[in-house]
Amino acid sequence: MPSLNRHLRAARDFLVKHRDDYEVAHAGFSWPELPLFNFATDWFDGLAEENPDGVALWVVDGAQETRLTFRELADRSVAVAQYLHHLGLRRGDRLLVVLGNVVPLWEVMLGAIRLGAVVIPATPQLSAGDLADRVGRGDARMLVADAADVDKFADLDLPLGRLVIGGDTVPEGWLDYRRVEDFLHADRHLPGVSKGDDPVLLYFTSGTTALPKLVEHSQTSYPVGHLSTLYWMGLQPGDVHLNISSPGWGKHAWSNFFTPWLAGATVLVHTYTRFDPDVLLEVLVRCGVTTFCAPPTVWRMLVQTDLAASRTALREVLSAGEPLNPEVIDRVRDAWGLTIRDGYGQTETTAQVGNPPGARVKTGSMGRPLPGYDVVLVDPASGEVSATEGELCLRLDPRPVALMKGYKATADTFDDALNTESFAGGVYHTGDVVSRDEDGYLTYVGRADDVFKSSDYKISPFELESVLIEHPAVAEAAVVAAPDPIRLAVPKAYVILAAGHAPDAETARSILAHARSHLAPYRRVRRLEFGELPKTISGKIRRVELREAEEARDGRAPGEFRDSDFEW
Repeated sequence: MPSLNRHLRAARDFLVKHRDDYEVAHAGFSWPELPLFNFATDWFDGLAEENPDGVALWVVDGAQETRLTFRELADRSVAVAQYLHHLGLRRGDRLLVVLGNVVPLWEVMLGAIRLGAVVIPATPQLSAGDLADRVGRGDARMLVADAADVDKFADLDLPLGRLVIGGDTVPEGWLDYRRVEDFLHADRHLPGVSKGDDPVLLYFTSGTTALPKLVEHSQTSYPVGHLSTLYWMGLQPGDVHLNISSPGWGKHAWSNFFTPWLAGATVLVHTYTRFDPDVLLEVLVRCGVTTFCAPPTVWRMLVQTDLAASRTALREVLSAGEPLNPEVIDRVRDAWGLTIRDGYGQTETTAQVGNPPGARVKTGSMGRPLPGYDVVLVDPASGEVSATEGELCLRLDPRPVALMKGYKATADTFDDALNTESFAGGVYHTGDVVSRDEDGYLTYVGRADDVFKSSDYKISPFELESVLIEHPAVAEAAVVAAPDPIRLAVPKAYVILAAGHAPDAETARSILAHARSHLAPYRRVRRLEFGELPKTISGKIRRVELREAEEARDGRAPGEFRDSDFEW
């Protein structure tokens, strides 16, 4: 009879018990040691045994809704695993999954984990070239994709075939996912046993500074490692958790897969073709959502609605990706009596830092190290440990269970050079610079590559951008170093304007005046240019392209406004 792994359950219950006592939780937590572990058979099947009728997955797509209980989803994932095995997929083989927020995404993920295959999650927004890179470097043996995307794979070789989901007919050369139904009553047994260190996920990062890196996670690093994320979020058994995230990126696995099911909660998914904050509020209320996580962009849109009129069942509200404007946090608190809690992590890890339930939240801070993580700040130049500011690093003795296995050069080989750099000095280097106050709270400063000096003062683009977006004309902003003959470099802002504002001198002067009044003289934005921002497919700004453009430019950019153009 399946049961919840007792070591994992004990660790989870400890964090749930001490959800309001950070000091006890952080000091008393230890990662469970699981030499043999499979998330599907050693955890999810236990949920299905203990709570067979509980709702595991709830997908809301306009007027259409689909609910699967833990028992139903467990059974369907067995059928998927048996079908994939029937088609030749074996333990350790890579499976490329290119699906949106549709029910088969969860069936395939859980089925592949059960089989011991390695999933390469990818968003349908990727181009044919991006997908070819994932097939090639990831050595994908099989593909699962939506009928709407079949043309993107016309020239790609998948040795074990391509499964198509949706559509009225099966395209030539494709396999029909609906054949899963033929395996619904198949034997649950599959050959082999999963080791805790076996690979289970191969993620391509968003590539903000270079080509996407390949990040490999094991049966324990993400499935078990998200205990830290559970603690940050404050999830409990029986919760209904809604997270706004796109499939294919690490945050989707964080909040739409592993973390809610570690808690025994319901994964609620709200799908849409065009985001509407009023519709989202209706879903929050009607579905009785208790815990909700959304990126800052969504929160900024939500506060434009009448939040106070929505009587939700929310207990926890969260955000990740970048700190929110204080006024957004204040408006949510005024309307709902809840404080949005920030958290920090990477594709390479689970949530490392956060503001857990019951802890004091400091404006602008992403919180303190979460249970299971030992954080140290290292000066990027000298390599010396700092008490107040430096690159956020994770001690490797003991190594956090939630840390990736490593970066891969290909699906079968590790990238030795990149791993040597990333794990130098007995720590894992996140590449993010933070400051730490007297209470141990960490505040994000910026990517180590993005921080620069102007007149010998260190400048954090992130801090300047946070000021700029408070101006009503600014929808988005990115700050980089622009070469300057006197100061070596000066801050230059690239700005996307909000609707109703003209890209003219008057608007530029207003934005620069706002920056002057909110920033110390040495940190003032000296140059400004209106236009689009280069981004990765996941929406992260590629400041590296803006930096390179500034370094290559000879003279003033067309349409650039400078602080010296105006009288102050």
